[in-house]
Amino acid sequence: MSQGPPAGSVLQRSVAAPGNQPQSPEDDDRKVRRREKNRVAAQRSRKKQTQKADRLHEEHECLEQENAVLRREISKLKEELLHLSEALKEHEKMCPLLCPMNFVQLRPDPVASCLPR
Repeated sequence: MSQGPPAGSVLQRSVAAPGNQPQSPEDDDRKVRRREKNRVAAQRSRKKQTQKADRLHEEHECLEQENAVLRREISKLKEELLHLSEALKEHEKMCPLLCPMNFVQLRPDPVASCLPR
């Protein structure tokens, strides 16, 4: 004759549905301890998740600020590039030494002749 599943096995616990058998005080204590342990673990997990979200939010804020600073720097550098390009164009009008054709020719000191005396 066949006996049921071994005591304490998953199959035996699933066969013994709640209400079918009276539980011993030891089982009740074990169940309460397990639930308490699970509750504490869940609280710890939620706290850890909240801390991680807070860290990510702070990092996001810092990166947004850094991004804004870098965008302002890019804008200033673009303005500087525009100003220097215009200054170079004006200088090229007055200084024929910067003409691309003059770079091919050999001169003793092309910069010295360009500078004021």
